[in-house]
Formats: sequence, structure tokens, C-alpha cells
Amino acid sequence: MSQHNELRTPYYLIDKSKLLDNMRKIDQVREKSGAKALLALKCFATWSVFDLMREHMDGTTSSSLNEVRLGRQRFGKETHAYSVAWADHEIDEAVSYADKIIFNSIQQLERFGDNASGIVRGLRLNPGVSSSTFDLADPARPFSRLGEWDQEKVLPVMDQISGFMIHNNCENSDFALFDRMLSQIEERFGELLKRAEWVSLGGGIHFTGDNYPIDDFCARLKAFSQKFGVQVYLEPGEASITNSTTLEVTVLDTLFNGKHLAVVDSSIEAHLLDLLIYRENARILPNSGDHEIMICGKSCLAGDIFGTFRFPEPLKVGDRISVQDTAGYTMVKKNWFNGVAMPAIAIRELDGSIRTVREFGYDDYESSLS
Repeated sequence: MSQHNELRTPYYLIDKSKLLDNMRKIDQVREKSGAKALLALKCFATWSVFDLMREHMDGTTSSSLNEVRLGRQRFGKETHAYSVAWADHEIDEAVSYADKIIFNSIQQLERFGDNASGIVRGLRLNPGVSSSTFDLADPARPFSRLGEWDQEKVLPVMDQISGFMIHNNCENSDFALFDRMLSQIEERFGELLKRAEWVSLGGGIHFTGDNYPIDDFCARLKAFSQKFGVQVYLEPGEASITNSTTLEVTVLDTLFNGKHLAVVDSSIEAHLLDLLIYRENARILPNSGDHEIMICGKSCLAGDIFGTFRFPEPLKVGDRISVQDTAGYTMVKKNWFNGVAMPAIAIRELDGSIRTVREFGYDDYESSLS
């Protein structure tokens, strides 16, 4: 039996060799475009693999005080602090960990600008266009609170900031769409960009995916940088960790109710929450064979369903299943619904050995409450 099969499920398994594939593509983009790459901690914050990632990335970007502290203390290098809204009791601590702070609104900038006078300050802009197909995740949806929309309102505060963050790509694997939206940004905010020293184009650009035109992407980034004389930043989240991780589960029971079902020792509501939020199926490979089986989670939620997949043989109690591509927005969102056992976190090192870096038990569950 392999070391992999000896670990008790459920657990997330991060494969460093697959993670390194993404890091090498990030290196390529950094070298050819001149852009800097910051890990988006809102997507992935499993710091036990930061030793590998920091060799290929320039730092981290955050969405909260906890994330900016984690970025500074566990990743190091350049640390960007952003929040939709900073609280009075957070701002000084956030500034103490950050190299740059990005305010979401002019009001927040004016309220807390003096607190951040010792570090680089920026402002989030909202270009009014995005690649999102989900209203829930669309930063440019009507009445969005995410960033300032009006160039004329921003111009008078340019003496208080030196750059901008613009995040409007969401799982965007279409370079032509990225190019088109960047042109719209140039047109809408050109006067601001000319006065800036740096611009972050956010995350959500799937440039580490198969067949993405990296050379064209790099050329476009470089042209943008040269046109406005700015240092470009990217904030890859999913692009950093795509296809690097699986969620390993075991079949606990099988049923037939007109369709063959298998219940596993995990839950999408507790462990893969985005599948539930966006009503998407998990990915299980090779998903081929004569036996169609619905994979179900063990929580009491009726819709706790991973999806329906095909297998070469009927599943039986004790069979192991690997759910693919489970790094992004999973470990940062996992929860204790139903008290379902929290997946451990394991790492497959570059030499093939596997080590468990964190396990969760009853004490963790109890201490998460009161």
C-alpha cells in the first residue's frame, strides 16, 4: 500500500511538483512582461507551501487584517493590504504589516490616509466591466461597492496616492477578452493612469491554464506598463495553484433510489463551498466507464452533491476517490457545518514523499464555538 493510501481521509493533498508547474509559468510572465506577481491570499493561504512559492512570487495581497498579517509573517517580501472597509481598530495594525495599502473608497482614503502616511498608498478603481458570468462574483455589477468609478472624483486626491488596484477578471481564460477590457480601462481612466507609479490588475486571469497565449499576454502587459510608465502587478490566486491539489475521500455507503449513489466522508458545503454557491460539479477523473454514480456528501443538506460521474466498476464501501483541482477557495472557506470532520492538509514533496502538515480534531471544532 502506498503512503498516499495510508493517510486517513478526508484530506487535501497539495502536490508541490504540480504547484511548481504554475510557478514556472509565473516566472515566465514576470521575466517577459516586467510585471510583479503577488499571491492572493483570499484564494489560497496554506502557508506550509510558501517556502516554494516565495521563490517565484514577489509577495502577497490581502483582503483583511488577518490576511495581511499572515502575508507579512508567513510569506514575507512585498505585502499589499486591501480591505473593502478598514475599521478604526484595524488600520494601524494593518499599516504595521504592509508595504502598500489600497483603499476601496475616497472616503476611506481621507479618513485613514494620515495613519498610512509612512507607506505607499493606493486606491481601488472600478472600470464598470468584468469577465464574470456570475452576478454574485461580478465586481462591476450595478451599484457595486468595489472601488471608485468616477475619474473626475479621483483626480483631486492624486496627491494622496501613487497607484491603483483594478480587479475585474474572474476565471478569465480568454486573452482577447482581457485585452479588450484593458483597453477599456485605458480609455476610461487614462488621465489617472498617466499620473500613477504602479497599477495592480488584480487576479482572475487564468494565464497558467493550458494553451493560454503567454507571449501575447506578456507583450500586452509590457505595452501597458510602457504606455503609462507604471509598474504592473498581478494578483494570481487560482492561477497560482490550479490543478495542484486534490481532496481525497472514501466511500462510506452506497444506495439506489432509481439512481446509484455513493456517500463519501466529505461535504461540499463544508469543504468545497464554491461548488454549492455557484451550483457547479466537482471534477473527478477519468469520469469514464459503464457505471454512472452520484457522489454525495455526508452532511444533512439535501443538495450536498459533488456531481454524477462515470466509473469503470460499481463503487463499494472503502473505495477511495480523488476530487481534482481543490486548492482555490476551499481551505480558506472550509467550515464546521454538521461537525463533519475537517479534512487534514497533506503535502507531496518534490521527492514524492508525503507529509501531513495539519490535522483537525474535536478540540478545533469545540474551540471554533463558545
